[in-house]
Amino acid sequence: MEIEIPQSLKVEHEELHNQLVKATEEGGKVGEAARAVAKVLHPHFEKEEEYALPPLGILSFLSQPDKIVQEMKSVLIMTDRLKADQSHMVEEHKQIVAALDNLIDIANKENKTQVVQFAEKLKLHAQTEEQVLYPTAILIGEYLKLKLHD
Repeated sequence: MEIEIPQSLKVEHEELHNQLVKATEEGGKVGEAARAVAKVLHPHFEKEEEYALPPLGILSFLSQPDKIVQEMKSVLIMTDRLKADQSHMVEEHKQIVAALDNLIDIANKENKTQVVQFAEKLKLHAQTEEQVLYPTAILIGEYLKLKLHD
C-alpha cells in the first residue's frame, strides 16, 4: 500500500512554496527577508512531506473498519518518527514564524500587501499543522497499533 499525502495538502504546500519563491524574487529588503524564511522553511517542508503528512492519506480508510489492512503498518515508521520529533517540528515553526514576522514588518513598510497576505497565510498554516495535522497523524499511528496488534 502506497501512503501518500492527501492531494489537498500537497496542493497547499505547492502553493505556499510558489508564493514564497515569488517573494524571494522581490528586490531589496523584502526579497532578503523572504529568502531568510525560505532558508528555515525548506528543510522543514521536506520533513513534513517525508513523514508528517503522508499518514493523513489513510485517514479516510480508517473511518471504515473493513478497509484497515496489515499493509498500513508501514505508516507506523512515519508516525513514530513524527511523535519523537514533534517538539522539534514545533520549535522549527517558532523559527519560521519569527522569520515571517520579520518579513511582514518589512513588507508592510514597503507596502507589499501580497507578501504580507502570503506570510500571514503561512503562519496560519503552521498553526493548523501544530493544532490539527501533527496530532492527527500521531493518532493515526496509535490507532493502527491498537487495530493491527499481533
